[in-house]
Amino acid sequence: MSAVLEKKIGQGEQFSRWANTNRKWVFAAPAMVFTALLIAFPVVWTLYLSMTDARGSVRAESNFIGLENYFTVLGDFTRFWPAVGRTVYFTAGALFFELALGMAIALLLRRAFRGERWVRIAILLPLVATPVAVGMMWRLILEPNIGFANQALAWFGIPAQPWLSSEATALTTLMFVDIWQWTPMVVLILLAGLTSLSDEPDEAARVDGATAWQRFWYVTLPLMRATVITAILLRGIDALKTFDILYATKGKGGGSFHEVETLNIYAYGLSFDYNKYGLSSTVLIIFFAMIIACIWILTASRKKDKS
Repeated sequence: MSAVLEKKIGQGEQFSRWANTNRKWVFAAPAMVFTALLIAFPVVWTLYLSMTDARGSVRAESNFIGLENYFTVLGDFTRFWPAVGRTVYFTAGALFFELALGMAIALLLRRAFRGERWVRIAILLPLVATPVAVGMMWRLILEPNIGFANQALAWFGIPAQPWLSSEATALTTLMFVDIWQWTPMVVLILLAGLTSLSDEPDEAARVDGATAWQRFWYVTLPLMRATVITAILLRGIDALKTFDILYATKGKGGGSFHEVETLNIYAYGLSFDYNKYGLSSTVLIIFFAMIIACIWILTASRKKDKS
């Protein structure tokens, strides 16, 4: 009995040493497993639905049809590919201006000045409101007949603009709304990176006679590369998934002519307007693959920069 007891005690000590050595993984494991299951189940279920002809109800009988839905969706040049184009246009445009404005504002806020606290509060105000509330607010501001935007243009003799009511300007207008709301988030990320930088490289470049633009382009920006990639990763993925503002302002189908119909709006319409769950799941899986590809590219770029 004593030999068995000693063996169990020895095994317990080995386990204790292993647990102590890998304690960060031991404590994190339950949360990681739960999160993995939380993500895996919807993805696997959606992947299964994408290979069926499910429609009408997810509980109704459906037949396994393999990749037929994928061929149908990828061959749809009327709704799917235009939605892809709008998604890329909206994301790329919003991300470009948010990064440019975010960097400019972060550079202005890098140095302390009088009233800095109030300026920071004012810049962060757009983040307080929910996207749906922001969408409804801007819908009223941009209303062609009684909206404040056209009234302000009239003061300068500029004719009224259609804004959200025009097929040509609706998506660009909503891109502006997204930039207005989410640039402060980019400012916070970039400002955190700027404040962590040492002043010595910038001062050395100043002594060598470099201009402000040269110091920014050749000194500050390279040092900020990892932070900029992080901002692109976080904000880019969020912009890809934008739904609230688009639906709150234009409603079903992204407008009468689908002028702001991105992949999110298109998939939502297939599910809740037409009850085509198989096709909707296919769109979502393709969209999910696009997001994963973007994450992989940006993460690989960030790792390469660190190395």
